[in-house]
Amino acid sequence: MKTRYLLILFILTLSAAGTTFAGVDKKKPAQPNGNKAARKLVVVTIDGLRWQEVFTGADQQLINHKDYVKNPGLLTQTFWAETDTERREKLLPFFWHKLIPHGAIVGNRNNGSTMSVANPWYFSYPGYSEIFTGVVDESINSNQKVNNPQVTFVEWLNNKPDYQQKNAVFGSWDVFPYIFNTERSQLHVNAGFSSAHDYSFSQQVQWLNELQQEVPSPWHNVRLDAFTYRFAKDYLKVVKPKLLVIALGETDDFAHDGKYDQYLHAAKRTDKIIEDLWNTLQAMPEYRHNTNLLIITDHGRGGTPDDWQHHASKRSLKGYMKGLKQFPDGIVGSEHIWFAALGPDILVQGEVKTTHELTQQQFAATALRLLGENPTLFNPKAAKEITEVLK
Repeated sequence: MKTRYLLILFILTLSAAGTTFAGVDKKKPAQPNGNKAARKLVVVTIDGLRWQEVFTGADQQLINHKDYVKNPGLLTQTFWAETDTERREKLLPFFWHKLIPHGAIVGNRNNGSTMSVANPWYFSYPGYSEIFTGVVDESINSNQKVNNPQVTFVEWLNNKPDYQQKNAVFGSWDVFPYIFNTERSQLHVNAGFSSAHDYSFSQQVQWLNELQQEVPSPWHNVRLDAFTYRFAKDYLKVVKPKLLVIALGETDDFAHDGKYDQYLHAAKRTDKIIEDLWNTLQAMPEYRHNTNLLIITDHGRGGTPDDWQHHASKRSLKGYMKGLKQFPDGIVGSEHIWFAALGPDILVQGEVKTTHELTQQQFAATALRLLGENPTLFNPKAAKEITEVLK
């Protein structure tokens, strides 16, 4: 009788475990006002990945376009399907099979879900500053390597005792040390073609340091995302920070190059990186069931074959984006972005329909709330959090 009881108890235990996906328990959701002292946060930014591909997959106007695709037949075989749902699952299988069903995503403008940048420029530096500071500083009006006068929430948290000066940023673009103002912040920022340094990195990363110098990048100021992710993953496993930022860049640069095929392949590799990241977090006791993951893009892109490569506001044409004056209204729609979230404090709802336009500047407060911090203490001018995705 006792043996039978223990067997039943074991089966029930297994059944309960089956209700949890990678740290998200639907039966026993974390309470929004509960103890967040042990919470961790990982932020992933994906440069210039359009909401159109995220929600509808490969674009019918572009997948066979002779100017943007070298082998249309192969690309069609890899990414094409008749429905939006099938196409987006082919492009981003982890997103749509695992992440979104157990988390939340905003930005499908075809389905009443809207989000945009709040800055007036619609390109990268202003976007990243808005994401990480929660405010719009209109003086940040170029992608030049100028130190950000605004303080990011990553820097602010890094100076709090609980974070132990371990917060870190890993980015593919070499402008991130300026966006996070490392001269002032003293943050650990590894970006561009930087090697790993200033911590006891693994033997594998010593090899990555050497390999990065030997493998050419297609771009002079952006390294391949594989290096960015592998450096970040090593830091995660060795240092175990409460807050880690990983900024991927290939999607934007292949789009600017007019290579739609490579843009799609880069998006799918990014999906694979996020899958590996989440699995890594759930394999580590310091992060399993205790970590929220936020994913966002810095800007959108144009929506037609003529302008999909670009992003710029009408106002920016008078300054930094003057090279795009053939588009007198700017790149219409390039302000439209998307945002996804997964973790114990995220309301499980899949695609979120919004009642008003959410903005990029709300990201900082959302991140802080997930860490149990008060955004007002960080910056009273920061925009309010995105309550639509929080438990």
